[in-house]
Amino acid sequence: MERLGKNSGKYLGETIDIRAVLEDVRLAAEQHGWTSEVFHETGGFKLFALHRDARAGNNRKRVYLSAGIHGDEPASPLAALKLLQENRWPDNVEVWLCPCLNPIGFTLNSRTNVNGLDLNRGYLNPVADEIIAHIAWLERQPAFDLCMLLHEDWESNGFYLYEQNPDQRLSFAEKIIEAVEKVCPIERSEIIEDRPASGGIVRPNIDPRSRPDWPEAFYLITHKTRQSYTVEAPSDFPLPTRVNALFAAANAALDSL
Repeated sequence: MERLGKNSGKYLGETIDIRAVLEDVRLAAEQHGWTSEVFHETGGFKLFALHRDARAGNNRKRVYLSAGIHGDEPASPLAALKLLQENRWPDNVEVWLCPCLNPIGFTLNSRTNVNGLDLNRGYLNPVADEIIAHIAWLERQPAFDLCMLLHEDWESNGFYLYEQNPDQRLSFAEKIIEAVEKVCPIERSEIIEDRPASGGIVRPNIDPRSRPDWPEAFYLITHKTRQSYTVEAPSDFPLPTRVNALFAAANAALDSL
């Protein structure tokens, strides 16, 4: 599978009707018994989080997933929708899901919100209303055993991921790559985003306190979890391929718990 060659300087691929996608998300969640909480409203959109309780009492795990923080990454909310529609959650897993953190960005096909702010750089000293509200919601939730953040990279030659695992817990990274490789090429470069990588896995040795601009992952690893994966689909490939890559990544991690 080769890159489409559409992207030049930014994402120029397929776009989505985010209102229709979020309506499908709402319907799928309602069908499968999820609860929903609106934590912010902006530009005619409701930012909401979904919750599914575990179905079994043994070895319960708490998982948080987020999607759609960048409005030029359409595979992300579509993968969240597919996870809801397929409804293959392990019985022992309790799940919190934010299906789209930047819906206005999708109406603009823009990484940023309507004010030109990259929401995924604003979690240390938040100024965007969306992130202030999201952090307030996160503060009300329990600690998570695992966090997964669904993203895309318009420049990448294949799928890759960032693992944050400061306590050296059992890693799911290789299992994620193995699952994704069946549906999407893997980025095999030894340097990804200026960081050492191996087999599509980046394990950045970064102290969040040393960085002024926090992505969501830094907030989570500091306050809510000790293991997270930011998974990046290559957005110069067909949209169904990218959706399947993120879907496979999430399921591989969930099945590893």
